Amino acid sequence: MTLLELIELLKKRLGLVIALPLIFALAMGAYSFLLMKNTYTASTSMYVLVKGGSESSSTLASDLSASQMVTNDVANLLSSDRVTNEAAGELGLSSLKDYKVSVTSETTSRVVTLEVTSTDADGAARVANSIADNVSAIAQQVMNIQSVNVIDQAQTPTQPSGPNRVLYVAVAFLAGLFVAVALVVLADMLNTKIRSQEELEELLGVPVIGRIPVSSGRRN
Repeated sequence: MTLLELIELLKKRLGLVIALPLIFALAMGAYSFLLMKNTYTASTSMYVLVKGGSESSSTLASDLSASQMVTNDVANLLSSDRVTNEAAGELGLSSLKDYKVSVTSETTSRVVTLEVTSTDADGAARVANSIADNVSAIAQQVMNIQSVNVIDQAQTPTQPSGPNRVLYVAVAFLAGLFVAVALVVLADMLNTKIRSQEELEELLGVPVIGRIPVSSGRRN
């Protein structure tokens, strides 16, 4: 099937091609706006101070390189079960399964950023601060860390960070368009009706030498 044939086929089923994407988009819009809860992200940043580190200009580059692996270890430690369980216990929670914890660290810096996402804005900030408070003591016990100093305390977010409802609706619209095109093409493939002289000649392998017109009148 060529592109022109596909376009002509879609024109014949234009109603389906338009209606199905709109139905998908409206359904996703209703679901995302009515049933999906807003999520909030609280973030805090920390500075990893390594034992024996020097901040002189002559050794700063080598210190940063040597301590980067330790900083990455701290980033992993922030989302470990030990740290999250202690933070949950401190806040009186059984676990942090309702909170999404993500950690990022720069490749040329000792700064680690912790983000906690939840449907509870105040809870996200409290969990982020609790994890940041607990990680320093644990890091000192298991690593060559002098301290993990909090740069910015997490504040309660006032604006939701998700869900991205517009993106969901757009994806649903495209999915509906894909399904509509697939249905039109499938229906055409399953349709065995001969619709033109060319199809008949291709099917029988012989040329058409004549036609009998269809007459709707009756002869007396």
